[in-house]
Amino acid sequence: MSSIVGLQGNFKVSDLIEMLKISKNRGPDSSGVFLDNVHLNIDLNNFDDDGSYNIALGHNFFSVHGSPERSSLSQPVSKDNLVLVFDGALYNFNTIRNLLSKLGVEDEIKSDGDALVNLIDFYNEGDLLKAVKSAQRLIDGDYAFAVWDGENLALCRDPLGVKPLFYAVGDDLCAFSSSRDALYGLGFDEISTLLPEHILFNWDDVAPVQAIYEKIMEVDASKLSKLLKLSVAKSVEGLDKLGVIFSGGVDSSILALLLQDISCNKKLDITLYAVGRDGSKDLDAAKYAAEYLGLPLKTQIIDEDLIKQHIGEVVGAIGDDNLMKVGVGLTTYFATKIAAADGQKVVFSGQGADELFGGYNRYLKSYEEGNLDLEIREDISNMYHVNLERDDACAMLNSVELRLPFLDKSLVEYAINLPAKNKISGSGDVLRKNILRKFAYNEGLDTEIAYRPKKAAQYGTGIDKILRKKIITDIDLSQYLH
Repeated sequence: MSSIVGLQGNFKVSDLIEMLKISKNRGPDSSGVFLDNVHLNIDLNNFDDDGSYNIALGHNFFSVHGSPERSSLSQPVSKDNLVLVFDGALYNFNTIRNLLSKLGVEDEIKSDGDALVNLIDFYNEGDLLKAVKSAQRLIDGDYAFAVWDGENLALCRDPLGVKPLFYAVGDDLCAFSSSRDALYGLGFDEISTLLPEHILFNWDDVAPVQAIYEKIMEVDASKLSKLLKLSVAKSVEGLDKLGVIFSGGVDSSILALLLQDISCNKKLDITLYAVGRDGSKDLDAAKYAAEYLGLPLKTQIIDEDLIKQHIGEVVGAIGDDNLMKVGVGLTTYFATKIAAADGQKVVFSGQGADELFGGYNRYLKSYEEGNLDLEIREDISNMYHVNLERDDACAMLNSVELRLPFLDKSLVEYAINLPAKNKISGSGDVLRKNILRKFAYNEGLDTEIAYRPKKAAQYGTGIDKILRKKIITDIDLSQYLH
């Protein structure tokens, strides 16, 4: 996880530095900029440059990997005429590195940014857009990046929109950033979100040939186990410790179980993190499931005073005072806060499972009307701004990277094409997510965990009740919005 920013047009270098300062929580370890060349490990409080430039890129660095084979390295990175800033993780890093070696690339590649800039460089024959599209087809991960070739600028975002990227276009200045807040002070009338899998090439939007939620294919229901286990395994490459946002429900318990299986064969310290009011259903379920799994659980008791202390920064980060969004955002915020205090840099979340496998109660009506497939596809298409940007913003307030194995591209393509009967058995199916619950039970979770009824985070934690009865009666949440 990192912060990337950029300016093109009429600007001052101090504008770029201010953008990096605002988004420093996304990359607290170091910062770097590209002006006419790359400057790494700069001091944002003492970087003075009054030169004249047309383009500037910036990067706040968050170190996750630190092995001899794979490291997180400061950016921007460059190769030939290319300069790149990258936020995210390539889950097929080793595959890309091996491919580049076979293609004759001699550079020592130790980071995701190195791998990506070398891949784009290999395909670049004077057409940057074509090169980025070629690279995009090969990489597997959650990412947002910008690459400059001396004349052209391309911005790109992953297929689901797990990593955020915002931009603004003015008459004499264009800008982009991982953080919406970093763009507010530049005087733009409108800030846009780069759509998932889209490329913004010289500030013109280039859509993919087919969005992931539009893909139609025949699938084998028995493949769920293989795809889900592979997704989790890819997500832990290069990690030796991690956390799980844990409610004791089927989604987070599946992740914990699969991570525990992986830890039998590689060093992997796993800690579960749960939040809620004292005696809340999520806390009770989390304690039960953690004991069943034999994994350590750390909890945060939520009360009115704690919410009042932090609600302003959460509302400001998500840019919305909708109570449902705020309630879920607070859950993510408090879980990642205790994870960060525990030294965690990466935390796993079960986000996406309800959309993919029909978990929400409202899906029953869609099932009855024969529209379940359509509604699920619409929800997946909108996840980036309904859920993912919110969760990312709240986790990054604590400088914690979220990983979402249920939103692996291959797993998403599979799940959205599963027949409705594999998700909901009938109009009276109050549990839903049938195939996922069956998988959980067959993998070793007991009935209490695998078939625990769905409870939305803001309700299961008791946060929604505190918000409605104690908070909004005294506080106008809109005061925290820009």
